[in-house]
Amino acid sequence: MASSLTKDSPSSGEKTFFGHPRGLATLFMTEMWERFSYYGMRALLPLYLIAPGGLDMDAGTATAIYSVYLSLVYLLAMPGGWFGDRVWGPRKTVAIAGGIIMLGHLTLALPSEGTFFAGLGLVAIGSGLLKSNISTMVGHLYDGPDDPRRDGGFTIFYMGINMGAFAAPLVIGTVGENVNWHLGFALAALGMGLGVVQFLMGTRHLNERSLVVPKPLSKDERAATLRKSMIWLGVAAVFYIGTVVTGVYTLNWLLVPITIAGLVIPVMVLARIKRDKELSPAEQSKMTGYIWFFVAAAIFWMIYDQGGSTLSIFAESSADNSIFGWDFPVSWYQSVNPVLIMALAPVFATFWLALNRRGKEPSTIVKFSSGLVLVGASFFVFLMPLTIAGDGHKAAAMWLVAIYFIQTVAELTLSPVGLSVTTKMAPAKYASQMMGVWFLAVTAGDCTTGLLSLAGVELNGTGVVALEATLAVAAGIAIFMYRGKVKQLMGDVR
Repeated sequence: MASSLTKDSPSSGEKTFFGHPRGLATLFMTEMWERFSYYGMRALLPLYLIAPGGLDMDAGTATAIYSVYLSLVYLLAMPGGWFGDRVWGPRKTVAIAGGIIMLGHLTLALPSEGTFFAGLGLVAIGSGLLKSNISTMVGHLYDGPDDPRRDGGFTIFYMGINMGAFAAPLVIGTVGENVNWHLGFALAALGMGLGVVQFLMGTRHLNERSLVVPKPLSKDERAATLRKSMIWLGVAAVFYIGTVVTGVYTLNWLLVPITIAGLVIPVMVLARIKRDKELSPAEQSKMTGYIWFFVAAAIFWMIYDQGGSTLSIFAESSADNSIFGWDFPVSWYQSVNPVLIMALAPVFATFWLALNRRGKEPSTIVKFSSGLVLVGASFFVFLMPLTIAGDGHKAAAMWLVAIYFIQTVAELTLSPVGLSVTTKMAPAKYASQMMGVWFLAVTAGDCTTGLLSLAGVELNGTGVVALEATLAVAAGIAIFMYRGKVKQLMGDVR
């Protein structure tokens, strides 16, 4: 597929990918297949957990497991970037990560509850290793940040993400729900396997910088890191073996510590950066302003990521999953967001540029607050199908499509802005680490959902949904009302 999209560069005679370096095709396809495997498994996960033919869990436990899994993927992106920078280099890290993800999906395909959770862990570890490093390699293809092709290259790369995410529920979801759950997970492994093969075949087109370890560990640092890792691993092993031997172990002994860590670690990371005495007053001010965005983003992702758990579980039990009399698998709802992203992203980009030419483009703060209000509005809309189901009727599928549509518009308003403001407000000392900090906002949001589920809160209850919707809208309004103060803290960032 990649080779059919290449053409000769008129200037050099070399093959290009839509006018971009040939290596972009390799990374595009790698990311597309990785997202195919990830989103396919993600679409199946909550449904498999609650299915009588699956693990037959209650909705609360399924939502907690799903939320913890998502939070781990984003939490592990930071150590994944560290491995690329200090141990293996980006190219080797991505190749190993792909193998780990494939092994994880194969483990999920085994019909055993014990191996199932090991498979989830492997996919989370592999995804964390891959996420930061493959984006780094895209950047390596261009001549620095001022290369005029750079933004367009990342745009094409992100199209690969959404192409994989769109196709996955349609293929893997259909097979998993209608044929066999474990065969669906096996298809996810096949997708990742194809991604690894074409990545290895196409590495000759990548920049040589992707082979370099930017800041390799010294011999002493490597020994100290290994020693500390083994100590923590030993402590965890002794603790969990003890809970099993004494007969007190339950799944919550695993889920609760992870969710708490997912809330504590972001706070610790932000506090460490904020307390750094080497930061200038201007950088300190920007970090204070960034905390506003971080907290708001955590609220946003807390609601947004329930599209794969709370909404999916509701659709399974209480929605009429058909259009014009044609029934479709519940997992297909997960294809709505990526296809809308592909359709609406160019529209939004054109719209912002048109407003910018007229001097009317909304500020970063206004866009961010709008995204929060919109994601809150999506849950206010969710109250309608909940009410319909409460009266004993099946809610129409278009109610759920409407919710996903509003959330997609919210994502396009907030997520690109969040990525941009993270890079702009990052202290120079932490420039390469701040993208991992942005991912921690997703971790915090998902861990909040996980803790609520573990505490027995019914996330499909009208009261809880209304409360979450109100929280998001209130946060959006608060940022807008205090935009003067936040803008002052942001300094020269707009």
